[in-house]
Amino acid sequence: MLQKLLSRMRKAITDYNMISDGDKIAIGVSGGKDSLTLLYCMKELQRFLPQKFDLVAITLSLGNEGFDIPRLIDYFQRLGVDYHIEDTYIAKVVFDIRNEKNPCSLCSNMKRGAIYNAAKRLGCNKAAFGHHKDDVIETLMLSLFYEGRINTFSPVTYLDRKDITLIRPMIYTDERMIRSFVQKEGITPVPSGCRADGETKRQQMKELIRDLSKENRHLKDNLFGAIQRSGMNGWHPPL
Repeated sequence: MLQKLLSRMRKAITDYNMISDGDKIAIGVSGGKDSLTLLYCMKELQRFLPQKFDLVAITLSLGNEGFDIPRLIDYFQRLGVDYHIEDTYIAKVVFDIRNEKNPCSLCSNMKRGAIYNAAKRLGCNKAAFGHHKDDVIETLMLSLFYEGRINTFSPVTYLDRKDITLIRPMIYTDERMIRSFVQKEGITPVPSGCRADGETKRQQMKELIRDLSKENRHLKDNLFGAIQRSGMNGWHPPL
Protein backbone atom coordinates (compact mmCIF):
# COMPACT_ATOMS: atom_id res chain seq x y z
CA MET A 1 0.00 0.00 0.00
CA LEU A 2 2.85 2.39 0.76
CA GLN A 3 4.25 2.00 -2.75
CA LYS A 4 0.84 2.78 -4.26
CA LEU A 5 0.55 5.92 -2.15
CA LEU A 6 4.05 7.04 -3.05
CA SER A 7 3.44 6.37 -6.74
CA ARG A 8 0.29 8.51 -6.80
CA MET A 9 1.92 11.28 -4.83
CA ARG A 10 4.98 11.26 -7.05
CA LYS A 11 2.76 11.54 -10.13
CA ALA A 12 0.85 14.49 -8.65
CA ILE A 13 4.11 16.21 -7.69
CA THR A 14 5.44 15.70 -11.23
CA ASP A 15 2.23 16.62 -13.08
CA TYR A 16 1.88 19.91 -11.22
CA ASN A 17 5.57 20.69 -10.58
CA MET A 18 4.99 20.90 -6.83
CA ILE A 19 8.54 20.57 -5.52
CA SER A 20 11.83 22.18 -6.56
CA ASP A 21 15.41 21.83 -5.35
CA GLY A 22 16.02 23.76 -2.15
CA ASP A 23 12.40 23.92 -1.02
CA LYS A 24 11.61 23.95 2.67
CA ILE A 25 8.12 22.56 3.03
CA ALA A 26 5.86 22.96 6.04
CA ILE A 27 3.53 19.98 6.46
CA GLY A 28 0.30 20.91 8.21
CA VAL A 29 -0.32 18.03 10.64
CA SER A 30 -3.66 18.04 12.42
CA GLY A 31 -3.31 14.52 13.80
CA GLY A 32 -5.93 13.07 11.46
CA LYS A 33 -5.24 10.11 9.18
CA ASP A 34 -4.70 12.30 6.10
CA SER A 35 -2.04 14.60 7.53
CA LEU A 36 -0.24 11.77 9.33
CA THR A 37 -0.08 9.84 6.05
CA LEU A 38 1.09 12.91 4.15
CA LEU A 39 3.96 13.47 6.57
CA TYR A 40 4.98 9.81 6.51
CA CYS A 41 4.99 9.69 2.71
CA MET A 42 6.76 13.02 2.26
CA LYS A 43 9.50 11.75 4.55
CA GLU A 44 9.78 8.66 2.33
CA LEU A 45 9.78 10.73 -0.85
CA GLN A 46 12.76 12.70 0.47
CA ARG A 47 14.82 9.56 -0.04
CA PHE A 48 14.36 9.10 -3.78
CA LEU A 49 12.84 12.16 -5.44
CA PRO A 50 15.43 13.91 -7.61
CA GLN A 51 14.63 17.23 -5.93
CA LYS A 52 16.33 17.88 -2.59
CA PHE A 53 14.04 19.50 -0.03
CA ASP A 54 13.59 19.93 3.72
CA LEU A 55 10.52 19.28 5.83
CA VAL A 56 9.09 20.66 9.04
CA ALA A 57 5.83 19.49 10.61
CA ILE A 58 3.55 22.22 11.98
CA THR A 59 0.69 21.39 14.32
CA LEU A 60 -1.82 23.93 15.57
CA SER A 61 -3.06 23.61 19.11
CA LEU A 62 -6.56 25.02 18.62
CA GLY A 63 -7.57 24.97 22.26
CA ASN A 64 -9.84 21.92 21.99
CA GLU A 65 -10.03 19.70 25.05
CA GLY A 66 -8.51 16.24 24.77
CA PHE A 67 -6.13 16.99 21.89
CA ASP A 68 -3.19 14.69 22.62
CA ILE A 69 -0.14 16.73 21.60
CA PRO A 70 2.40 14.41 23.33
CA ARG A 71 1.24 11.52 21.11
CA LEU A 72 1.82 13.65 18.02
CA ILE A 73 5.25 14.68 19.24
CA ASP A 74 6.12 11.01 19.71
CA TYR A 75 5.09 10.37 16.09
CA PHE A 76 7.26 13.24 14.83
CA GLN A 77 10.24 11.98 16.80
CA ARG A 78 9.84 8.41 15.54
CA LEU A 79 9.80 9.69 11.95
CA GLY A 80 12.80 11.89 12.65
CA VAL A 81 11.25 15.12 11.38
CA ASP A 82 11.59 18.64 12.73
CA TYR A 83 8.34 19.88 14.22
CA HIS A 84 6.74 23.01 15.61
CA ILE A 85 3.65 23.32 17.82
CA GLU A 86 1.74 26.58 17.35
CA ASP A 87 -0.57 27.59 20.20
CA THR A 88 -3.75 29.36 19.07
CA TYR A 89 -7.18 30.40 20.35
CA ILE A 90 -8.99 29.36 17.19
CA ALA A 91 -11.54 27.09 18.91
CA LYS A 92 -12.41 29.83 21.42
CA VAL A 93 -12.88 32.40 18.65
CA VAL A 94 -14.99 30.11 16.44
CA PHE A 95 -17.21 28.49 19.05
CA ASP A 96 -17.30 30.87 22.02
CA ILE A 97 -16.70 34.40 20.74
CA ARG A 98 -18.25 34.11 17.27
CA ASN A 99 -20.58 31.22 18.17
CA GLU A 100 -20.61 30.11 14.53
CA LYS A 101 -23.52 27.89 13.48
CA ASN A 102 -21.47 26.63 10.52
CA PRO A 103 -17.96 26.88 11.97
CA CYS A 104 -15.92 24.99 9.36
CA SER A 105 -15.31 27.85 6.92
CA LEU A 106 -14.07 30.33 9.52
CA CYS A 107 -12.04 27.65 11.30
CA SER A 108 -10.39 26.51 8.05
CA ASN A 109 -9.48 30.08 7.10
CA MET A 110 -7.99 30.78 10.50
CA LYS A 111 -6.04 27.50 10.51
CA ARG A 112 -4.61 28.14 7.06
CA GLY A 113 -3.52 31.62 8.07
CA ALA A 114 -1.85 30.31 11.23
CA ILE A 115 -0.02 27.59 9.29
CA TYR A 116 1.22 30.08 6.69
CA ASN A 117 2.43 32.52 9.35
CA ALA A 118 4.26 29.78 11.26
CA ALA A 119 5.74 28.42 8.02
CA LYS A 120 7.15 31.82 7.06
CA ARG A 121 8.68 32.30 10.51
CA LEU A 122 10.37 28.91 10.14
CA GLY A 123 11.84 29.84 6.76
CA CYS A 124 9.54 27.70 4.61
CA ASN A 125 8.67 28.70 1.07
CA LYS A 126 5.96 26.05 0.66
CA ALA A 127 3.21 24.47 2.74
CA ALA A 128 1.65 21.07 2.07
CA PHE A 129 -1.82 19.98 3.14
CA GLY A 130 -3.25 16.46 3.19
CA HIS A 131 -6.23 17.02 0.90
CA HIS A 132 -6.94 13.91 -1.16
CA LYS A 133 -9.00 12.99 -4.21
CA ASP A 134 -12.24 12.62 -2.24
CA ASP A 135 -11.73 16.10 -0.74
CA VAL A 136 -11.38 17.56 -4.25
CA ILE A 137 -14.71 16.03 -5.30
CA GLU A 138 -16.54 16.91 -2.09
CA THR A 139 -15.38 20.53 -2.34
CA LEU A 140 -16.72 20.75 -5.89
CA MET A 141 -20.10 19.41 -4.80
CA LEU A 142 -20.27 21.69 -1.77
CA SER A 143 -19.54 24.66 -4.02
CA LEU A 144 -22.29 23.63 -6.45
CA PHE A 145 -24.89 22.92 -3.77
CA TYR A 146 -24.25 25.77 -1.35
CA GLU A 147 -22.55 28.52 -3.40
CA GLY A 148 -24.07 28.00 -6.85
CA ARG A 149 -20.70 27.93 -8.58
CA ILE A 150 -18.30 25.41 -10.09
CA ASN A 151 -15.18 25.54 -7.96
CA THR A 152 -12.72 23.45 -6.00
CA PHE A 153 -9.24 24.00 -4.60
CA SER A 154 -6.20 23.84 -6.86
CA PRO A 155 -3.25 21.42 -6.80
CA VAL A 156 -0.80 24.33 -6.41
CA THR A 157 -1.58 27.87 -5.26
CA TYR A 158 0.85 30.76 -4.88
CA LEU A 159 -0.33 33.10 -2.14
CA ASP A 160 1.20 36.44 -3.01
CA ARG A 161 0.07 38.15 0.21
CA LYS A 162 1.94 35.53 2.24
CA ASP A 163 4.67 34.84 -0.35
CA ILE A 164 4.23 31.10 0.10
CA THR A 165 3.11 28.31 -2.23
CA LEU A 166 0.49 25.79 -1.11
CA ILE A 167 0.80 22.26 -2.53
CA ARG A 168 -1.47 19.24 -2.21
CA PRO A 169 0.56 16.11 -3.06
CA MET A 170 -2.28 13.65 -2.30
CA ILE A 171 -4.81 14.88 -4.88
CA TYR A 172 -4.57 11.58 -6.80
CA THR A 173 -4.95 9.50 -3.64
CA ASP A 174 -8.30 7.92 -2.73
CA GLU A 175 -9.37 8.23 0.88
CA ARG A 176 -9.87 4.47 1.14
CA MET A 177 -6.17 3.99 0.36
CA ILE A 178 -5.22 6.28 3.23
CA ARG A 179 -7.58 4.46 5.57
CA SER A 180 -6.07 1.11 4.60
CA PHE A 181 -2.54 2.46 4.99
CA VAL A 182 -2.95 3.74 8.54
CA GLN A 183 -4.61 0.49 9.58
CA LYS A 184 -1.84 -1.62 8.07
CA GLU A 185 0.94 0.53 9.55
CA GLY A 186 -0.74 0.73 12.98
CA ILE A 187 -0.91 4.53 12.84
CA THR A 188 -3.51 5.81 15.29
CA PRO A 189 -5.00 9.21 14.39
CA VAL A 190 -5.20 11.78 17.16
CA PRO A 191 -8.77 13.07 17.68
CA SER A 192 -8.99 16.82 17.28
CA GLY A 193 -11.58 17.33 19.98
CA CYS A 194 -13.56 19.57 17.61
CA ARG A 195 -17.13 20.14 18.82
CA ALA A 196 -18.45 19.95 15.23
CA ASP A 197 -16.89 16.58 14.31
CA GLY A 198 -19.29 14.37 12.35
CA GLU A 199 -21.91 17.10 11.98
CA THR A 200 -20.52 19.17 9.12
CA LYS A 201 -21.82 19.82 5.61
CA ARG A 202 -18.70 18.07 4.30
CA GLN A 203 -19.63 14.93 6.20
CA GLN A 204 -23.12 15.10 4.73
CA MET A 205 -21.67 15.48 1.23
CA LYS A 206 -19.32 12.55 1.84
CA GLU A 207 -22.30 10.38 2.73
CA LEU A 208 -24.28 11.57 -0.31
CA ILE A 209 -21.42 10.74 -2.69
CA ARG A 210 -21.00 7.36 -1.02
CA ASP A 211 -24.70 6.59 -1.54
CA LEU A 212 -24.66 7.75 -5.18
CA SER A 213 -21.56 5.64 -5.82
CA LYS A 214 -23.56 2.54 -4.97
CA GLU A 215 -25.60 3.18 -8.12
CA ASN A 216 -22.68 4.41 -10.23
CA ARG A 217 -19.28 3.01 -9.29
CA HIS A 218 -17.58 5.38 -11.74
CA LEU A 219 -19.09 8.49 -10.14
CA LYS A 220 -15.97 9.77 -8.36
CA ASP A 221 -13.67 9.07 -11.31
CA ASN A 222 -16.10 10.87 -13.62
CA LEU A 223 -16.30 13.92 -11.34
CA PHE A 224 -12.55 14.04 -10.88
CA GLY A 225 -11.98 13.73 -14.61
CA ALA A 226 -14.41 16.59 -15.23
CA ILE A 227 -12.46 18.77 -12.80
CA GLN A 228 -9.20 18.06 -14.63
CA ARG A 229 -10.69 18.66 -18.07
CA SER A 230 -12.25 21.95 -16.93
CA GLY A 231 -8.86 23.62 -16.53
CA MET A 232 -10.16 25.71 -13.62
CA ASN A 233 -7.85 26.84 -10.81
CA GLY A 234 -4.73 25.42 -12.41
CA TRP A 235 -6.14 21.94 -13.03
CA HIS A 236 -5.25 20.13 -16.23
CA PRO A 237 -5.43 16.52 -17.45
CA PRO A 238 -2.42 14.36 -16.49
CA LEU A 239 0.32 14.20 -19.09
